[in-house]
Amino acid sequence: MSDTGKSTIGLIGLAVMGQNLALNIADHGYRISVYNRTFEKTSAFLQSNSNLTNLDGFRELKDFVNSLKSPRKIIIMVQAGRATDAVVDSLIPMLNKGDIIIDGGNAKWTDTIDRENRVNSKGLLFVGSGVSGGEEGARFGPSLMPGCSKEAWSEIKDVWYAISAKVDDKTGKPITGASPGSPVKNGTPCTSYISTDGSGHYVKMVHNGIEYGDMQMICEAYHILSEVGRMNPYEIGEIFEEWNQGILDSFLIEITADILKQTDASTGKPFVDIVLDAAGQKGTGKWTSVNALDMGVPAPTVAEAVFARCLSAVKEERTQASKILTSTKTNIYNDSREELVESVRDALYCSKICSYAQGFQLMRIAQSEYNWKLNFGEIAQIWRGGCIIRAAFLQKITEAYDRDPEISNLLLDEYFTECINDYQDNWRKVICLATTYGIPNPTFSSALSYYDGYRSVRLPQNLLQAQRDYFGAHSYERTDSVRGKFFHLDWLNPSRPEKQV
Repeated sequence: MSDTGKSTIGLIGLAVMGQNLALNIADHGYRISVYNRTFEKTSAFLQSNSNLTNLDGFRELKDFVNSLKSPRKIIIMVQAGRATDAVVDSLIPMLNKGDIIIDGGNAKWTDTIDRENRVNSKGLLFVGSGVSGGEEGARFGPSLMPGCSKEAWSEIKDVWYAISAKVDDKTGKPITGASPGSPVKNGTPCTSYISTDGSGHYVKMVHNGIEYGDMQMICEAYHILSEVGRMNPYEIGEIFEEWNQGILDSFLIEITADILKQTDASTGKPFVDIVLDAAGQKGTGKWTSVNALDMGVPAPTVAEAVFARCLSAVKEERTQASKILTSTKTNIYNDSREELVESVRDALYCSKICSYAQGFQLMRIAQSEYNWKLNFGEIAQIWRGGCIIRAAFLQKITEAYDRDPEISNLLLDEYFTECINDYQDNWRKVICLATTYGIPNPTFSSALSYYDGYRSVRLPQNLLQAQRDYFGAHSYERTDSVRGKFFHLDWLNPSRPEKQV
């Protein structure tokens, strides 16, 4: 049967992200078919975009599948887990060899590996593509992280290059100005082939883990400026706006400034002051932390960001505890406001460096664990636009991997080493100040502990390993022996003889 008049690509799932991604694809001139489990949503979507002649909707899944050019390319934008599996299972009998199923949801990478194996066994291809940027990113250009075979990538790459965010070739800054029907077309696309099977969703997970850290660090900076500096939200918003013109230039700093300067319409109070301090989470930060623990990779800053959200969620308990538990009394801060602002900025930047170092170290270990080949410079590049953590800072990471593609930790790069050498006095000062004032700073302090631990030639875990040998005969290595030789001291024997094990 001829493919004349058929769609280049299809999309299932017309929630907010699905709708906006479909419109993004249509804006770039591709004919796209859409399907939703409830046809009412499909119908409403078509009616609200009746001006688009390259957008087709279908009531029946079979008709949707038959509307696609061969090899069929179908993006799934439904809830991760059972809903995704249900859609995949319903599609498989309707597809032909070489057709491609693309999961654009927030799937767990291990689920993606399993789905690809199941789909491949039927002669089909599978892509697990991370999609970051929220509603606006999906509409006008997200960061896209595809994990799949090279064969599948060759079939989808033109669409992925077209619909992804674009950054300036020289500066690495996002190119803005897209509007409905008028997308950004020039610049470097914020997508690239990641590696095989679950690598795309894994990299998206680490992106989200880093995002958790970024957001919590920003919150700690706001908290310190508020409580120590006695600054109101509008003043802090002005500070963040200024920070966004320098080394902290990023989407999250930009929106934080906007949020802090917003007034609540019903009360006239600063908007942020009427928002309840109980944070939610969707699981990717937890997945990142659990995976780091599973692989024995130190990622304490991401984990602390997750725990900070967990602690915030027990609002009623904290309210009761505040009536019982106290902190030491401190005097009002009377030192230079300018010095405080500069110190908090430096603490935020140093903590950010350590958080990203942890994330990239995690991906470095993961590629060995899962037999992937990751290009870390390219990953940093595709995060420069479209995604939530987009920042000028990512250009520095790309440059670091350009200097040394095999660098074991970003802290060892000359730029980041110099930054921390220049700023760490203020970093340490801020953490001491926050501690003195009883202000929690889990990501600031965990990032510093990570830095101090990583730079230490000797840590106290020699004692810890001796303890493990004492109560559990877990053995230890000796400083005067080669690595890999283990020993045990017979602690219950009065003479305590040592033997190699």
